[in-house]
Amino acid sequence: MTQSILDLKDVTLSLRGNAGMVEILHGISLSVHKGETLGLIGPSGSGKSSLLMVMGGLENATSGSVVALGQDLTAMDEDKMARFRRDHMGVVFQSFHLIPTMTALENVATPLELAGEKDAYTRAEAELEAVGLAHRADHYPAQMSGGEQQRVALARASVTRPEILLADEPTGNLDGVNGQAIIDLLFDLRDRHGATLVLVTHSRELAAKCDRVIRLTDGHISDNQLKAAE
Repeated sequence: MTQSILDLKDVTLSLRGNAGMVEILHGISLSVHKGETLGLIGPSGSGKSSLLMVMGGLENATSGSVVALGQDLTAMDEDKMARFRRDHMGVVFQSFHLIPTMTALENVATPLELAGEKDAYTRAEAELEAVGLAHRADHYPAQMSGGEQQRVALARASVTRPEILLADEPTGNLDGVNGQAIIDLLFDLRDRHGATLVLVTHSRELAAKCDRVIRLTDGHISDNQLKAAE
């Protein structure tokens, strides 16, 4: 795993809060290798989710550079960034972010339709089957459990075969059984599609399955080690 797929150099992030500007990330530099599974851990408020959002171009770094697949995300405007993310990244959120007025099948097909793919629904059906939800294709999010909604969110994130899959606390709103099922599905998706996986998690079980774990403390990287070296 020597080919770098994601490079951050001296990245800072400042956001405006009620009391003025708040510094969230401080000079973050790291590389993520092709096919690697990277876990981001640390206490609440340490900057884990913000770092993931910067990696995905969902937050603009205040300074420094973010390069994904050889493309400088910090130089892209909003439209170009959205297209890049559509074509190369999948994102899974803790709170699912499914479209409530769409069925499971429609939710999964949406990114393919936006990309102009003619076989969007055929591929969406296959992806729902891969996460064990073919029988829920015509159900709306409100008709599904939290675990089922997260499976739909995973199917939507992976249906475009992204090179980079980002997941922000994917098991955070789930009980132990559903959380373990989502962990298994995430790693199955990685293995089937060869995606590079970056996870924010408080779950020891999920962190333990990662190739490398980075700990953040107050917006700084305080630990960065390969699991094999532990």
